[in-house]
Amino acid sequence: MKNKLYIVLPCYNEQEVLLKTAKILKNKLETLIKKNKISKNSKICFVNDGSTDDTWKIIYDLNKKDNMFTGINLSSNRGHQNALLAGLISSKSKADMVISMDADLQDDVDAIDDMIDKYLAGADIVYGVRESRKSDSYLKRMSAEAFYKFMNALGAKTIFNHADFRLMSRRSIAALEQFKEVNLFLRGIVPMIGFQSDYVYYSRKKRELGESKYPISKMLSLAFNGITSFSIKLIRIISLIGVLSLILSFGMLIYSIYRLITGEVVSGWTSIIVSLWAIGGLILISIGIVGEYIGKIYMETKQRPRFIIQQDLDEDNFE
Repeated sequence: MKNKLYIVLPCYNEQEVLLKTAKILKNKLETLIKKNKISKNSKICFVNDGSTDDTWKIIYDLNKKDNMFTGINLSSNRGHQNALLAGLISSKSKADMVISMDADLQDDVDAIDDMIDKYLAGADIVYGVRESRKSDSYLKRMSAEAFYKFMNALGAKTIFNHADFRLMSRRSIAALEQFKEVNLFLRGIVPMIGFQSDYVYYSRKKRELGESKYPISKMLSLAFNGITSFSIKLIRIISLIGVLSLILSFGMLIYSIYRLITGEVVSGWTSIIVSLWAIGGLILISIGIVGEYIGKIYMETKQRPRFIIQQDLDEDNFE
C-alpha cells in the first residue's frame, strides 16, 4: 500500500515526555491504518539532537520493542532546525509523506487526519496553523505576531502563526534538499518551494511535562536568524537612517547659523551629548547588523555539514 507516513520529531532532553508521546502517536497511526489512510509500514521517527539525558536510550528501547518506532541519533547538538532537517531528509526515501511536529505534542495530534486528507487531495505541503494564541502569555503573543508581520514586511513569505508543524510530500522534501544554506530557517524556506499547498487550523496545547526547550533567548535568536537569512532590507534601512541623519545634520547646521546671526547664545551641551549617544548607538547597531550578514557569509562559504548522523535505527534494522 502507498501513502507511507513518517512522523518526525526532533528531541533535545525530552525524557519526561517521550513515552507518553510515543503512546499517543502509536494510537493515532494505528487508527489511520485501520481507516486505510496510510500504509501499515508507517513509522514514528525521533531525532535525538545531542541530548544529555536518557532521550536516546528511550528511543532505542522503543525501537527494539516495536518497529513502528525508529530513531536518528545526531553526533552532537545541532539545533532544532538542523535536527528537523536531518529527520526530513533521512525519511524522504522511506516515506511518501512526512509530518514534522514537536516532541512535547503541544501541536494537535488530531490535525494529522486533516493533513493527510489535504495530501490525498493533491497538496504537497500542508501547514499546521494556530487558530489563536490565547494559551500564550501576552508578551509572547505580541512578540510572535510582531515577528511574523515584520518578516513579511521584509519580503519573507512566512505563514502567519505557523511554526514547524507541517506535512511534506516526498518530492517537496527533495526540493527542500536543494537549499544548501547553513543558516536554516525552515519556516521561510519551505514556502519558497512553491508546490501546491494547503492549511489545517488547530489549537495549540500547553506543555504538560518537562520544560520548554525554546526560552525567550532562543526564540529571539531564531527570529533574528530568520530576519537576516531572508532579507537585506535591514542594511537598506541602515542606509536610509544614514541619509536621514545627514539631512538632519544639515538642518541643525542651518539652525545653528541662524542662532549665531541673531546673536542668541546657545549652550548646546545637552543636545551635543544626546546627539553623540544617539549617533554612537546607531553606529554600533549598524555595525552589529552588517557583522551578522558578514558572519553568515563566512559560515556559508565554509560549507560545513549541517548535521552528522551517528546512528539511524532504520538502517540498523535493514542490515
